[in-house]
Amino acid sequence: MHRFFPIALSIALASAASNACATPPATVEITRFAFQPKEITVAPGTTIVWTNHDEIPHTVTSADKVLASKAMDTDDVYQHTFNDAGDVAYFCGAHPFMTGVVHVRRP
Repeated sequence: MHRFFPIALSIALASAASNACATPPATVEITRFAFQPKEITVAPGTTIVWTNHDEIPHTVTSADKVLASKAMDTDDVYQHTFNDAGDVAYFCGAHPFMTGVVHVRRP
């Protein structure tokens, strides 16, 4: 039984090292009827997490439906992982004057 311990330990260490190399999520705050930052540049494979800090619901929506959150109440979050290089413009479906852009660029 003890002879399997080194294998299990090796697998656990490899998994931990892999997770340590993962790209941390980027964040966009929704506050005062605006996306902060309004434009963000990330590498492919990055997850962006939007958090609504307003007391009114907002969405994260793109015309091509790449981004399509539900209405987010106060402190709700929406996340999306961007795998393809390019630009994704988005807006709040309830307040179309609220706009933002995600630029996905290879390093």
